[in-house]
Amino acid sequence: MKTVIAIVRPFVAERILEALQLAPVEMCTVREVKGFGRQKNYLEEYRGGDYALAFIPKVQITIWVEDFRTEEIVRLIITHARTGRMGDGKIFILPADMRGFEIHDIAKTEVSDDGELPEDGPLRLLAF
Repeated sequence: MKTVIAIVRPFVAERILEALQLAPVEMCTVREVKGFGRQKNYLEEYRGGDYALAFIPKVQITIWVEDFRTEEIVRLIITHARTGRMGDGKIFILPADMRGFEIHDIAKTEVSDDGELPEDGPLRLLAF
């Protein structure tokens, strides 16, 4: 299992998400983020004056996908995110070797007073 993190321009995020609906992904999360890469910052005009914004608004799409489908998903993201200009975004591929639990499957009695999960019990592991 791999985690693919794509940080893209806000206006292309919707296109990517529409394409991902037809793709074989396990899970997907989306969040609005701000940051900068080689661009550093950009000038914005407001009420007749220019001012620099240190962080550029982007959208981070995190996708969990099977190893053999990683390249397919990366190509899909590149196809829908590329404008050919600086600032199109970044894609990171990380191993997803972690445990995950379905929250609704954990009964109240299974969690101790200190918030620790039981060592053993009927917890349903996610397929990470």
